[in-house]
Amino acid sequence: MAKEPPSISLTLLLLLLSATVFLSLPAVISAIGVNYGTLGNLPPPTQVANFIKTQTSIDSVKIFDVNPDILRAFAGTGISVVVTVPNGDIPALANGLQARRWVSANILPFHPQTMIKYISVGNEILLSGDNNMINNLLPAMRNLNNALVRAGVRDVKVTTAHSLNIIAYDLTGAPSTGRFRPGWDKGILAPILAYHRRTKSPFMVNPYPFFGFDPKNVNFAIFRTPYKAVRDPFTRKVYTNMFDALMDSTYSAMKALGYGDVNIVVGETGWPSACDAPWCSPANAAWFNLNIIKRAQGQGTPLMPKRRFETYIFGLFNEEGKPGPTAERNWGLFRADFSPVYDVGLLLKKQGGGGRPALPAPSTAGGKWCVARSGATDKQLQDNINWVCGQGGVDCKPIQAGGSCFNPSSVRTHASFVMNAYFQSHGRTDGTCNFSGTGMVVGNNPSNGACKF
Repeated sequence: MAKEPPSISLTLLLLLLSATVFLSLPAVISAIGVNYGTLGNLPPPTQVANFIKTQTSIDSVKIFDVNPDILRAFAGTGISVVVTVPNGDIPALANGLQARRWVSANILPFHPQTMIKYISVGNEILLSGDNNMINNLLPAMRNLNNALVRAGVRDVKVTTAHSLNIIAYDLTGAPSTGRFRPGWDKGILAPILAYHRRTKSPFMVNPYPFFGFDPKNVNFAIFRTPYKAVRDPFTRKVYTNMFDALMDSTYSAMKALGYGDVNIVVGETGWPSACDAPWCSPANAAWFNLNIIKRAQGQGTPLMPKRRFETYIFGLFNEEGKPGPTAERNWGLFRADFSPVYDVGLLLKKQGGGGRPALPAPSTAGGKWCVARSGATDKQLQDNINWVCGQGGVDCKPIQAGGSCFNPSSVRTHASFVMNAYFQSHGRTDGTCNFSGTGMVVGNNPSNGACKF
């Protein structure tokens, strides 16, 4: 159980921002998008588009360029696409003629066969600190919108994605006191919000708890319990997770400028399944994204209850070609072979009947089993049990009192059973037995009496 929430400051949690009970999912996940990055040895766009259309419930993708091969691949799929103007192209698009040429070259040849939904003019431009791009951002957005209207395209909206370094926080750190940074608020963001209201286009933000959480309160960042909650002393709203606090801080900043009615789209958010720290694991990434999906279905936040947030999870694939820390290559929902890194309910089930059917019974063909590694702590193994059983596809009754695998009653033996059940029903690859380094594949059957692995 969470402790009674004190009125504590979010400032410490948010200084580093520069980008960014079990959960019951709806029977059918809808209105969820993904960011489709391409840095690595990934399948060709035609295969990706077919996979998303035929095997997932993902209904929209966001790409970081205007790759014609990707746009052609999604033609006729019914999957909407968000395209991105490269940051370096922004100054030129402040010229109306260049904007019309850009639309003629990058939108008109593909739309409406490919359902282009938004054009994001650059990505996190204010974070770049490049005054030339910043000063030309809104003119470029206006010119592209005018070019679309002139070409008779009225169902493609123009926006731009912001990192949450646009928000400044006072000493209270309360979400209701969230404000845009001085100098950006009235000079840059208010005119952008006025543009969004006029054109009925969304304000796109990239809220990443991963880039600004308190390491002493990780559970607050990933929707787990127990956590140290935050109470806003001005609204008396209680925050049980950092994502809601970030979203409400953004809303409060918009409302303070008079634009609380403008729609908000989550352009990027996610949690890596591996990094150079203990808080990255498939279990934590799955739990975070399951809760993000829940919010995309209309759960809302304390200040925006029942509001649906069009959301694009980052990302579709683990991108092995990305430079930088380990986390950069481990944000994906899927591997390059389309196998899931973890399950968040987006894969379609062919058995029929709706919902999230139970996974097939574990197969022991080939002599491979997954068991708990000897150095794993009871806490780590209990987390594995909670996560696997919370997925809803593994039968955990055998480890409950009276079950065939309840005895010997220890966290280690119970964890080995459920980890193996997950391993056997998810492709039996070494990666599905990793469990953040707490699992290992063995060749000897660990079954014991009536307890069959």
